[in-house]
Amino acid sequence: MRLKGKLTQWRADKAFGFIAPNSGGSDVFIHKTAFANKKRIPQVNDMITFSITKDRDGRYCACDATFSGESLKQSNNKQINKFSIYLAVTFLATIVSSFYLGYSPVKLMAIYFGLSTLTFVIYATDKSKAQREVWRTPESTLHLLALAGGWPGAALAQQYLRHKSSKLAFRRVFWATVMINLGLVIWLHSPTGIKYLSLLN
Repeated sequence: MRLKGKLTQWRADKAFGFIAPNSGGSDVFIHKTAFANKKRIPQVNDMITFSITKDRDGRYCACDATFSGESLKQSNNKQINKFSIYLAVTFLATIVSSFYLGYSPVKLMAIYFGLSTLTFVIYATDKSKAQREVWRTPESTLHLLALAGGWPGAALAQQYLRHKSSKLAFRRVFWATVMINLGLVIWLHSPTGIKYLSLLN
């Protein structure tokens, strides 16, 4: 939901200020990085259109901010990362092929497909919560699901739902869970790991 308000304070030395929403309520913190127009210097009494998000400490703040008369350009943020989609689909297809060729048990396939479906649903639910501004799913939960085997579903949700697809810190941890999963599956199909894979039969 987009809100509108007046910039009541601006600390140029600290590059942050506060917006008084037209709808009333507490002033909203805004950092210069939240503005779409990075070249314009904010001034007190500027009319700002913005969205609400949370910072890494869970505090509410403004994001996707534009000055009065400007439009929000989101085309770059809305681009789908095809690599994430291809990697997730290729991985799941490889797991299925491995099962039909007799290299891996059906339980491994069920784990990845089941957790991927669950993770996708939780991402969709979390996005809905974000839009309604209610209690969110902790990022640690999303990362644990990805680490446990739901990363293909997370990758698809991030791109198709456009959720958690641009936050750099989150994406770094997510890709770490992907690398761990890929490494584990490769190891399970090695001569050393095959005996552990057989425990799923």
